[in-house]
Amino acid sequence: MNYVFKYQLIRLAFFVIPSAERRSKLLKKFGYFFEMGENVHFQPRKLPADPKFIKLHNNIAVAANVGFITHDIIHKVLNNLPDKKTEFRSHLGCIEVMDNVFIGSGTRIMPNVKIGPNVIIGSGSVVTKDIPSGVVVAGVPAKVIGSFDDIVKKRTAESSTIKTNDRLERVRSEWEKFYQNRS
Repeated sequence: MNYVFKYQLIRLAFFVIPSAERRSKLLKKFGYFFEMGENVHFQPRKLPADPKFIKLHNNIAVAANVGFITHDIIHKVLNNLPDKKTEFRSHLGCIEVMDNVFIGSGTRIMPNVKIGPNVIIGSGSVVTKDIPSGVVVAGVPAKVIGSFDDIVKKRTAESSTIKTNDRLERVRSEWEKFYQNRS
């Protein structure tokens, strides 16, 4: 099957599947990314344009509206300069995401970035350089603001206070906490 046609079919199937779990399984089954490990939850509705430049290892959650930027199109402008002496080509770069990583909603990952294991990236961040293991980063550009282990401890304590998995009870409980913290 033609490479371009195959990817167009995958994109179409991806678009019509409502569940992120099922969309993630589709991406893994058809080898959409260069590599995709186990337990990868891919929430975005928009697929990266050049997925073969992206490696996703194991136990990764990618929230909604995350963008993986693996190229730019500056060459389209540079090739039309009046005095150009060189044929400019597209700038490409790889992105690798190691094990146990959460990427928050609206984040942009730029080309030539490696995200280490045990990392949390805050919503709306722009990741422009490699992120070491065991940290929490946020901001534009993303900077270290904490440690992965501290978040694990905080979430362990929070989870131990939650008494139910029933969605409606959780909604009521969260609204109660919301107002208690403001009184």
